[in-house]
Amino acid sequence: MSQHISRQYNTELEDIRNRVMSMGGMVEQQVADAVRALVEGDERLADVVVNNDYKINAMEVSIDEECNLVLARRQPTAGDLRLLVAVIKTITDLERIGDEAERIARMAMHISDKSQIDRFHGRIEHLGELAGKMLKGSLNAFARMDVDMAVEVWREDQKLDKEYDGIMRQLITLMMEDNRSIPCALDAMWAARSLERVGDRASNICEYVIYLVRGKDVRHTSLEQMEAEARNKPDS
Repeated sequence: MSQHISRQYNTELEDIRNRVMSMGGMVEQQVADAVRALVEGDERLADVVVNNDYKINAMEVSIDEECNLVLARRQPTAGDLRLLVAVIKTITDLERIGDEAERIARMAMHISDKSQIDRFHGRIEHLGELAGKMLKGSLNAFARMDVDMAVEVWREDQKLDKEYDGIMRQLITLMMEDNRSIPCALDAMWAARSLERVGDRASNICEYVIYLVRGKDVRHTSLEQMEAEARNKPDS
C-alpha cells in the first residue's frame, strides 16, 4: 500500500486489511469444519459451524461500515480507492462462502442414513481440500497483493470443477441404481455444489487482487486474458 502524510490514514487502511484477513481465517475454519462434520458424521461440530455463522455476518457488516467511513472521510483515489473497492467485494464473497459452509453443516445434520454416503466420503473430502486450498491461496494472494499467485489459484478452479463433475455423475448413478439412496444422495449433491461454489468465490477474490494491483477488471475474461492483464503495469 502507498504511504500517506497522515499516519492515521495509513493505520485505517492497514486495519481494514488485517480485519479482512481475520475474517478470511474464520471462513477457512468454517469450511474445513463443515467438511469434516459431513465426512465424519459429527453433528456436534456441524452445530458449531451453524452457530458461528453469525460471527462472519457481523464481521462483514463491520468491515463494510469501516470502508464506507474511510471513503467518506478520506475521499481516496487511485490505488487506495481500488483497495477499498476490492475489500468490499472480497468480504461479500467471504460472507457467502460462510453461508456455503453453514449449508454443508446443515447437510451433515440432515443426512439420516450415513451409511449410504460412506462411499463418497473420500471424494467429498478431496473436493473440500481443493476448495480449501483455493480459498487459502486467494487470501494469501490478497495479503501479499501477488497477481501471479492469484492467477495460479484461479487456474486451480478447473481441477475443482472436474472433481465436482465426477462426484455428481457418481451420485446420479447411485440414485438410478437404488432409489432408497435418493434423499441421502441429494444432500451429498448439495454439499458438493456448495464446495464448488467456494471455489468460484475464491476465484472471484483472485480477480479482485488483479484489479487492486493492476487496475484492470478481469471478471468474465478468459485465463489467457487474465494472465495478460496480470503482467501489465497498472494505469495509476
